[in-house]
Amino acid sequence: MANQHVRITRHLEALVGARHPETSPRALRRAAHYLATQFSKSQWPTSSQLVTAWGKTYRNVVATKYPSRPRQGEGEELAPLLVGAHYDTVSESPGADDNASGLVVLLEVASRLSLTPLARPVWLVAFCLEEQDRLGSQAFASRLKEEGRELAGAIILECVGFARTEAGTQQAPPGVPIAVPTQGDFLAMVGNEASKDLVLQLEEDSRQQKPRLKTLSLLVPGRGEVIPHTRRSDHASFWDAGYPAVMLTDTANFRNPHYHRETDTMDTLNLQFLSSVAATVTATILHIAGARP
Repeated sequence: MANQHVRITRHLEALVGARHPETSPRALRRAAHYLATQFSKSQWPTSSQLVTAWGKTYRNVVATKYPSRPRQGEGEELAPLLVGAHYDTVSESPGADDNASGLVVLLEVASRLSLTPLARPVWLVAFCLEEQDRLGSQAFASRLKEEGRELAGAIILECVGFARTEAGTQQAPPGVPIAVPTQGDFLAMVGNEASKDLVLQLEEDSRQQKPRLKTLSLLVPGRGEVIPHTRRSDHASFWDAGYPAVMLTDTANFRNPHYHRETDTMDTLNLQFLSSVAATVTATILHIAGARP
């Protein structure tokens, strides 16, 4: 556990800092380079999907791991499982929780599964321009749709590092039809009807963590249109393209007073909570994509 926290801290130190396409474009490019380098060090082949916006070119960083051989009796490759997080920030915010925390989970997954055989492909994707109307993930999901590609599901990490145990630290988003605890120490899982099985698997794996990772799940109809707050990340791009997708989140501004502020720094994060999220996501990947003995 100590080694994991050291690794998480090292990644945060490298990533935290404003990463905005207009006000800090150089830092945005540095973050993309760091992510690609770390994925490669964990033996995940890495490529880029270029995204054009405002006459400039940005990139989604894509790390992929494929089965070494197809499962016996199965001629066709199984649909990939995607895990994603955005690497840009709003202007002037260091973006520790939003969303260096999600990037850390991606890097932890890559490290933990570096030598693990898979039964289906797994894609780890760092999306650009989420804060700019989700342009990066929209481009990615649209290309999949245009190519007729299937997807086993998308797990999107959006602010997953802020947790507080005190009463009164959690607010409920408007229109949410379930009871929301007043303690901000749970991970919210937001899916739609098409992603119910993915939510159930994540719930099951969260219960196996020690200490147990508290969760709260919400399944919305359709593409989340009736509760707009449930569409506030890259998972909505996959919902809109007809793919099952789940957002994992600490609920951002409904818990974190530093959301989109200059105070969103790494010293505000809960590393144990962040590590538990990484362990849960890793376990779910293994259940869905891991090779069976």
